[in-house]
Amino acid sequence: MAATSRWLLLLFLWFASQSALAAILPADRADALYHAYDGGGVQVNGPSILVRKSIGTSVSAYYNYYVDNVTSASVDVLSYASPYTEQRIEQSVGIDYLHGKSTMSLSFTNSNESDYLSDTYGFAISQDLFGDLTTVSLGYSYSDNTVGRNVGNTTQIVGNAKLQAYRVTVSQILTKNSILGFTFDTMSDEGFLNNPYRSVRYRDPASPTGFSYQSEVYPNTRTSNAGALRLRYYLPWRGALSAGYRLFSDTWGIRANTWEVGYVQTWRDRWTFEIGYRLYSQTKADFYSDLFPYQDAQNFLARDKELATFSSRNLGFGVTYEFLKNGWGFIDTGSANLFYDMFNFDYEDFRNIPAGGPVGQEPLYNFDAGVIRAFLSIWY
Repeated sequence: MAATSRWLLLLFLWFASQSALAAILPADRADALYHAYDGGGVQVNGPSILVRKSIGTSVSAYYNYYVDNVTSASVDVLSYASPYTEQRIEQSVGIDYLHGKSTMSLSFTNSNESDYLSDTYGFAISQDLFGDLTTVSLGYSYSDNTVGRNVGNTTQIVGNAKLQAYRVTVSQILTKNSILGFTFDTMSDEGFLNNPYRSVRYRDPASPTGFSYQSEVYPNTRTSNAGALRLRYYLPWRGALSAGYRLFSDTWGIRANTWEVGYVQTWRDRWTFEIGYRLYSQTKADFYSDLFPYQDAQNFLARDKELATFSSRNLGFGVTYEFLKNGWGFIDTGSANLFYDMFNFDYEDFRNIPAGGPVGQEPLYNFDAGVIRAFLSIWY
């Protein structure tokens, strides 16, 4: 289903990859990934293939193919519709150009599913300064999205959405063992920003259930700002600590805080172990309600649980094994990687309607989720 938050996540991941560039081209490599998400009645899984290759000494290009197979019987769906399945295919190409201490990057991503089409164009530039102790990165991306709704065997176009995102990142080496990074993001959305399938509920004494449904109505603009700090400290026993904080706000009234800590430890030259914990909390959007007092109670209406007041906790584990460290044929080295994340979500004002109960007093919703990422990387 169409979801603006999906594209915000994609853009964030794209920008995050660009901010790591600093006067050095990425190494030639090929990755094969399998990912799987299971939680809240939603299952998502699929493969991904990434290939990156240098062209001369100043240019590096890549291609990524990514698939999401989605099966949803979430609490949103079960409230007023039937479970559904769909597939999303994403393809990305990009090129990096190195000139002196500057790296410039261009990228294009096409995402295609039955009821949502998206084309995203990106540009970034990174510059090393002050004896390579400081790296400044600037990024911009533009996404043009077509939002549809499947009705039987046909897809009806319901609107378009455009997203522009800007990012500034400053990375500063503080000491030989510590690095501090600061990031500021601004994102602007315009157009059809809600999900054409989702509905809100309102009190209706004439209904046997005590409530009825009507379609969501969102504002057609949204501006978001976020600032983040992240510190990494390298330890003498080949380990590293990290800590970070991110503050988010938008014109819909959402305020969010993210705290995270992590630890990485290498062992016997081939093994790397990781553990991390993240705590996230947000306030609800100004026009969100789990139950409106009557039909058309206000100009804008939302019952998307992602716009509700909630908190989440994430505990993640990872292990990497490096092989062929001395090379083999055209292969320089390789790694096998396995990561698992456990999530818990608690909602303060979103209720589990299928669980039953008096109208407006149903149990508050919560769920657990797990994410698996297994991939093989080859450098050549």
